[in-house]
Amino acid sequence: MAGARDVKRRIKSVENTRQITRTMELVATSKLKKATDRVSAARPYGESIVSIVENLCSPDLAEKFPLLRKPVECKKAAVLLLTADRGLAGGFNANLIKEANNLLDVLKKAGTEADLHIIGKKGIAYFRFRDYPMASEYVDLGDSPTVKIAGDIIGPLGDDFSSGRVDAVYVVSSKFRSAVSTPPAVLELLPIESRDGKDKSDDFIMTPKAGMILETLLPLYLRNSLYRALVENVAAEQGARRTAMKNATDNAGDVLEHLTRTYNRARQGQITQEIAEIVGGAAALE
Repeated sequence: MAGARDVKRRIKSVENTRQITRTMELVATSKLKKATDRVSAARPYGESIVSIVENLCSPDLAEKFPLLRKPVECKKAAVLLLTADRGLAGGFNANLIKEANNLLDVLKKAGTEADLHIIGKKGIAYFRFRDYPMASEYVDLGDSPTVKIAGDIIGPLGDDFSSGRVDAVYVVSSKFRSAVSTPPAVLELLPIESRDGKDKSDDFIMTPKAGMILETLLPLYLRNSLYRALVENVAAEQGARRTAMKNATDNAGDVLEHLTRTYNRARQGQITQEIAEIVGGAAALE
């Protein structure tokens, strides 16, 4: 019976694991719904701000607003990587780190020095283990990032760009398309690319003037762009975690099915052996 008892213990262990992964799947599903609601609420406002700023951007206004400057060459860049504080989300964090490494390699080959800023314990742990210098670290932002948090993080990077200390600002995060499609992406936040074509601001009569509008919108543009990246990254994390936990739960079910068959065969063999021993003992007594 020793073999059957060992299998029985394994069955109990797998059942406990499946219960945990199933619970985590349900929690991630609940958080995903709230996160997708935040993404849906943030996108229209953010897209409108981006569209307006790109339309109003012009070389003349760049002299008045440092955030609109166009560096002749990119000597130094700031890279902001968004990861999660927790794991158990499949390849979510690994894919983001890989995308950041690819960007850092591209910048290095182009002769551009890069300052690395990281949000999330997983990204920080990865680069710290490899002794890669980090300009700033942010953790414990939670599952509901706020516009204020986004402003506090992106504000110093905007100041660095305005002062000329960096010539570009990149954000590496997950693009939330659906719960099962969350590819990593690189957003070049600064410099701001102007929109060419017939919908440029020169074709409109604006009140107030473009300069007054940009004075208000530029800080909002930076803050809201990062806020959108944060909420999409949280939604992508929960989607990846739900998928990973569902796969783990399904795999645990397959393992349980196999272990149950193994246990039944071991138990059947033990019963057969006991019957044979009883029959043999009875025959010996005759």
